[in-house]
Amino acid sequence: MLDLIIKKGKCYIDGELKDVDVAIKDKKIHKIGQISEEAKEIIDAVSHTVLPGCIDTQTHFREPGSTDTEDLHSGSRAAIAGGITSVFEMPNTNPPTSNKKEFQRKLDLAKNRMYCNYAFYFGATADNADDLASLKDLEGCCGIKLFAGSSTGNLLVAEEDDIDKVFQNASKVVAVHSEDEAILKVNKKLIKQGDVHTHPIWRSAECAISSTRKIVRIAEKYNKKAHVLHITSKEEIDFLSQHKGNITFEITPQHLTLYAPDCYDKLGTYAQMNPPLRDKSHYDRLWYAVRNNFNDTIGSDHAPHLKINKDKEYPNTPSGMPGVQTLMPVMLNHVNEGKLSLTQLINLVCENPVKIFGIQNKGFIKEGYDADFTIVDMNKSIEIKNENIESKCAWSPFNGYTFKGTEEALQQQMNLRVGQELGISEKPEYNVQNVSNVAYVPSMDSFASPQSQYGAPEIMNARSFEQQVMNNPNPYGYTAFQYDNYMAQTA
Repeated sequence: MLDLIIKKGKCYIDGELKDVDVAIKDKKIHKIGQISEEAKEIIDAVSHTVLPGCIDTQTHFREPGSTDTEDLHSGSRAAIAGGITSVFEMPNTNPPTSNKKEFQRKLDLAKNRMYCNYAFYFGATADNADDLASLKDLEGCCGIKLFAGSSTGNLLVAEEDDIDKVFQNASKVVAVHSEDEAILKVNKKLIKQGDVHTHPIWRSAECAISSTRKIVRIAEKYNKKAHVLHITSKEEIDFLSQHKGNITFEITPQHLTLYAPDCYDKLGTYAQMNPPLRDKSHYDRLWYAVRNNFNDTIGSDHAPHLKINKDKEYPNTPSGMPGVQTLMPVMLNHVNEGKLSLTQLINLVCENPVKIFGIQNKGFIKEGYDADFTIVDMNKSIEIKNENIESKCAWSPFNGYTFKGTEEALQQQMNLRVGQELGISEKPEYNVQNVSNVAYVPSMDSFASPQSQYGAPEIMNARSFEQQVMNNPNPYGYTAFQYDNYMAQTA
């Protein structure tokens, strides 16, 4: 008998929406087609679109360290609530995840506490080159994170010689926060006390492109893979579009939705992030990149801060905003507005991430692959509300926004299971001209159908809580879940 059948949905397979059923057995996609076999559970997905489980390649869950703001448990809950089944989490914690002891500590902290699947970045420093060379087989490590601009602790790598050493020794994809620290120091005198509108003047487009040119030059010198995070400027778009192959880059949903000065007029310091939200000329160029398939991923850069800190006077305010829960609603709305196609979105949040980072057995609806899904209603509109945000920070820059196209309730009572480490290939494969020929090895197990209105899901998690049931009533009637054959495990 099958464990589960998703019936009557339009499934995204090979770039097309197909009227097929999907059968799950032993946590894998068992069969795709017209399925008449019996199953322990049936999901009626009529009028819904069944997508591969979506991946957020840039999140900050603040643990260890600032767990009053976020932790691995609450951040992963927010991910599932927003339709994200897998996350890559960042190393700028306290202490930073920049040695193998702290990396193992984070894996230990994540075990049986995260509801989505996960992998962690290893933080580069000016003096851990030997560790970087030995990361090839480090379990649970998706890549190396390089902060070329301001960061916490010892994670700032500002000198070119040190950046050179990072790439020379890198054995994984190097994901880069690209800002020129020297320019930041010079520009800081341009800040106006109490005026967040000066934030993009301090962290200028010149600051971004100067750093990005340097990163690309060094990466190409050593023939290493660089993934430039949260691109914000038209200068970077024009430059990076000419340097593809081993160089890939990300744009965030907020940079595709908000722009200056309007965002600072409306949100004040709640719109403050690094690199910053810029004026509409940059916003328009980012969309030019998306329409023409220049960028490779969409990542939320989920970086929550408590309101008490965001409410301080600029520049004594932290940069960053939550986003893992709203990435998919924001981008699905853009699909409905015709700004990009559904195929383009799935490339950005499913297919390209697994190819760039070598994530095994995910990103596609294929027989033998992990049973990860994000099920959406493309025609349903929702309003984002602060009170429905799962992150501990309890706010969103999109509070009060209405988006069309969202993760949808299927009116089933499902089980949310603990996530697991993502399987990482030794040799990630990504070719800009042909990104379809990639081999995958079976690894992870999960299923997710996130919700439409961001309340707390009902949780039943045999592995993490040993059959303890935590009931959190949802006033909106949705269910966010990851599939695990709970009955089979506990029978």
